[in-house]
Amino acid sequence: MLEWLSANWVNIVIIAAVIALVVLAIVSMARDKKAGKSSCGCSCSGCALADKCHSVAKAKKP
Repeated sequence: MLEWLSANWVNIVIIAAVIALVVLAIVSMARDKKAGKSSCGCSCSGCALADKCHSVAKAKKP
């Protein structure tokens, strides 16, 4: 087991770093969604589907 770890430690570190980056991306996307930010990163003024993305927020306004 120790031989396998010493032979593959570089792969293990790289895979762990990739997994950490994916987790950070998912957490960031979840926080943005919870904060009501756009998922595409651009403004909604020129978007053809702006009414679909924010229809819930528009329905809540009196």
